[in-house]
Amino acid sequence: MIVGHMNDIPFKNINSTEVKDASIKVLVSPKEGWEGHVLRVLEVGVSGYTPKHQHPWPHINYIIEGEGELMIDHQFYSITAGSYAYVPQDTIHQFKNVGSIPLKFICIVPEIGHK
Repeated sequence: MIVGHMNDIPFKNINSTEVKDASIKVLVSPKEGWEGHVLRVLEVGVSGYTPKHQHPWPHINYIIEGEGELMIDHQFYSITAGSYAYVPQDTIHQFKNVGSIPLKFICIVPEIGHK
């Protein structure tokens, strides 16, 4: 069992030429006892974005704060706090911050999807 607060875990910058001003923190993973899955929080700075990519696993997202745009298979969706999304495996996708504050969202992936 684990109980904590996301503000107690620091963000780690995502360093890639395909990313602009994005960071990640892991809240719960197999290390904490959740076998097979990882609960992460991502933060995308103002005008920032995650990589445009695809992979052989799905993920589930819940927007905590901010305003953004989620592209899934070349379709664009507006997202705000309270929005959620299921991104199927093998679909190209990207999160962009289009607001004036950081875009923060939960991302749950299978363990294989967390590098």
